[in-house]
Amino acid sequence: MNTATIAHDGHGHGDHHPSGIMRWLTTTNHKDIGTMYMTFSLLMFFLGGLMILLVRAELFQPGLQFLKPEFFNQLIGNHALIMIFGALMPAATGFANWQIPLMIGAPDMALPRLNNWGFWLLPPAATLLTLPFILEFFGVGDGALATGWTFYAPLSIQGGIGVDFAIFAVHILGISSIMGSINIIVTIFNMRAPGMTMMKLPLFVWGWLITAFLLVITLPVLAGAVTMLLMDRHFDTHFFIAAGGGDPILFQHLFWFFGHPEVYILLLPVWGLIPHVLSTFTRKPTYGYKAQVYSFIAIGVLSLVVWAHHFFTAGMPVPALLYFMYSTMSISLPLAVLFFCWVATMWRGAMTFETPMLFALGFIVLFGIAGLTGLVLADVAADAQYHHSYFVVAHFHYALFTGGIMGVMTGVYYWLPKWTGHMYSEKLGKLHFWLTVISFNLTFMPQFFLGLAGMPRRIPDYALQFAEFNAISTVGAFILGFSQLIFAWNIWKCIKGGEKAHAKVWEGAEGLEWELPSPPPHHSWEVQPKVA
Repeated sequence: MNTATIAHDGHGHGDHHPSGIMRWLTTTNHKDIGTMYMTFSLLMFFLGGLMILLVRAELFQPGLQFLKPEFFNQLIGNHALIMIFGALMPAATGFANWQIPLMIGAPDMALPRLNNWGFWLLPPAATLLTLPFILEFFGVGDGALATGWTFYAPLSIQGGIGVDFAIFAVHILGISSIMGSINIIVTIFNMRAPGMTMMKLPLFVWGWLITAFLLVITLPVLAGAVTMLLMDRHFDTHFFIAAGGGDPILFQHLFWFFGHPEVYILLLPVWGLIPHVLSTFTRKPTYGYKAQVYSFIAIGVLSLVVWAHHFFTAGMPVPALLYFMYSTMSISLPLAVLFFCWVATMWRGAMTFETPMLFALGFIVLFGIAGLTGLVLADVAADAQYHHSYFVVAHFHYALFTGGIMGVMTGVYYWLPKWTGHMYSEKLGKLHFWLTVISFNLTFMPQFFLGLAGMPRRIPDYALQFAEFNAISTVGAFILGFSQLIFAWNIWKCIKGGEKAHAKVWEGAEGLEWELPSPPPHHSWEVQPKVA
C-alpha cells in the first residue's frame, strides 16, 4: 500500500495531558488504555499460571500430595476463567487499542470515554473471581468456583458462593468486552484515513472487526445463561433443574453458543497479525489478501453454528450429531486457506529469524497440531472415546496457548519497539522462544497419550499407569511457567531503555504505523494521512 502522509508535529497539545496516577485513571488516549490492558493481561497471565502450577505439582505423582480435591477443582476452573477472560481477551483488546488507530490513520478510538470505562471494569471483575479464595481463608464461604470454567448445571446450581462471584465477574467482563467491541466497530467503519477502503484495511484490523461482531452477538447469550443460573440458585426458577421440569442440557447449548465462537474471538486477532510479521521478515507482500479476508468472514460465520460438538456425548439425536460433525469439519476449509496463504507468503522470501518471526513460525507449526487434533475430536464416533479426557486438554492448549498466547507474544515482540521507542534484547527473546516451545511440547504432548490411554481430566488422583507421562508433563509445566519470567524481564528492560528504535523498526515492514516516530506522539495523527 502506498501512503502519502502529512508531516506531524510531535509537540502539539499532547504535551498538556495529566501525569501521575490521574493520567491512568482518567486517560482517554488509546495508547495509554492499550498499555493498561496489556499490563493487566500480563499480571493475570502470571496469576493464572501460578494456579495451574499448583495443579501440576499435585499431579506430579499418583495419590493426594498437597491439595484437597475441592481446592484442586477451584484452581482448575479459575485458571481457565483468568487465562481466557483476564489474560487473552485483555491482551487482544490492548493490541486493538494500540494498533487500530495507528494502522487506519485515525487520531484515536471513536468513543474514548467508553474506552476508559471498558478497561476500569476489569480490575473489579478480577477481584470478584479471586476474592472467594481469600474469604474462605477467613472462614467465609466454601471457596471459589469449583465447576470448571463451563459452569455446568446442575453442579453450578449446588455450588457455594464462589459460583455467584464468578457469575457477577462474567457479567462485568462481558460488559467490558461489548463496550470495547462497539468502540472498535465504530472506529473501523467511521475513522479510516481518506482512501483506505475496506479492502485496503490491514489484516489485523479485519481480524479484529470479525472478532468484535462475534463478541456483540454471543456475549448477551452467555449473560442470559448465567442470569438464568443465578435465578435457579436463588429464586426457585427451574430453567436447568430436571426435577422441576428444566433441562440441564439447555445450559450447555446456551453456554457453548458463546463458548465456541470464543475460541475464534481469541484467535482471529492473532491470525490477523501473523501475516504482517511473515510479510515483514520475508520481505514479500502478503499472499492472498482477499482470500484471507473472506476466510476470516467464513470462520466467523461458521463458528456461530457448530457449538454442540462440545457435548456430543450428552445424548443428542443422530441428525443433530451429523450436522454438528460436518459443520465443525467445514471450518477446516477456510483455516486451510489461511495456512496456505501463510506458507505461500514465506515461499522463496528473503527470510530472517528475529524473535517475532520465530514465534510466528512456532505458532504455525504448533497451531497446525491443534487443527489436526480438532478434526479428530469433531468425529462423533471418535469423540465418544476422547471426550473429557486429557486428549481434549492437550488439543485445547495447542489451540489457545500456541494459537493465542504465543500469538500475543509474536505481536508484543513485533510492536514493542514501536510502542516504547527502544529495542528489546534479541538474545533474551530467542532464549524465551526456545524455552517456551520445548517446555510447551514437554508439557502437553504427553497429555495426548494420557487421553488416548483413558485418563479423565479434572481429577486430582489417578491410576499408577498414568504416572510417567504426568511426571514429564509437570516438569515441562514448571519450565514453561518460569521461562515466562524472561518475557516479563525483557519487556521491563525494553521499557526502561536500550537501543533506540527507528520509526520503521523492521526493514521489511509496511503500513501507516511505521510512518510515525517510535514511540508515537501522544496524539498520533493530528492531520490524517491520505492512502493512495
